[in-house]
Amino acid sequence: MQRRKLGSHGLEVSAIGLGCMGLTSSYGLPTARQEAIGLIRAAVEQGVTFFDTAEAYGPYKNEEIVGEALAPFRDQVVIATKFGHSFGRDITGLGVDSRPDHIRQVAEASLKRLRTDRIDLFYQHRVDPAVPIEDVAGAVKDLIQQGKVGHFGLSEAGVQTIRRAHAVQPVAALQSEYSLWWREPEDAILPTLEELGIGFVPFSPLGKGFLTGAIDAGTVFDSKDLRNMVPRFASQARSENLRLVDVLKKVAASKQASPAQIALGWLLAQKPWIVPIPGTTKPHRLEENVGAASVALTPDDLWEIDDALSNITVQGERYPAFLQAMVDR
Repeated sequence: MQRRKLGSHGLEVSAIGLGCMGLTSSYGLPTARQEAIGLIRAAVEQGVTFFDTAEAYGPYKNEEIVGEALAPFRDQVVIATKFGHSFGRDITGLGVDSRPDHIRQVAEASLKRLRTDRIDLFYQHRVDPAVPIEDVAGAVKDLIQQGKVGHFGLSEAGVQTIRRAHAVQPVAALQSEYSLWWREPEDAILPTLEELGIGFVPFSPLGKGFLTGAIDAGTVFDSKDLRNMVPRFASQARSENLRLVDVLKKVAASKQASPAQIALGWLLAQKPWIVPIPGTTKPHRLEENVGAASVALTPDDLWEIDDALSNITVQGERYPAFLQAMVDR
């Protein structure tokens, strides 16, 4: 597996990471614990060194599984987790809480669940409008000075928030959605990250599975699957958005690759400091995603993709309203 420097602050990881959220939440029934542990360990064997979790995934169960799975390999891997949420009875009750005292409490609890003495990358999961970002950055800076955290990250933060946080404690990485069907970060986020030397970690790099080609207008999701609430996954939107998948399939056929590998390869080709974190619960999909690091897209390939997509308007919002309200722009 190729390795990449995630920004200019000393954090080096595999070119493809593993997003672990789906093992315990958001996409239907959770994966059986031993199966989840086996998948994470298989990722290590295939060269993945970057693992993404959060207290909110479960809540809490995801960190416990990641901690158990990676304990034998702790010094070989980079573990990223997140703070900044408060929890209701279900996902619609999710709130934000980035008070400094709460950040410290979350850090201590996450360290225990992850079975480690340090969190390599500690993201603010969503910006808290009630807490100045300078206070948030200051709290994480203290944790870094104490050796409990290695690097500070933000998620779904806008340009001004990034700049203000970075002025207090250098931001190592921003994690936000970015893929061939959500390219908003190209407008202002990517130039800002490049200017400041901040790495970028795209979540949902496969469009919550849509860009794999395995989903069509007739696909039925589990009753607990988040995609049932996402406007972009409404049946009519899916029908129209399949035009995008058709483009990926055409390029994939010419490269002897899969649509998912083309989608991930496209992200890797955008900037050398971009590290996508596709998630999966299936060993064959893990192998497929890891293989994307070896798919070389030429300038002509990239032009063909961009030219084809310039005539396609993706249908549907990427979030239901209650989640969109948490995005800092």
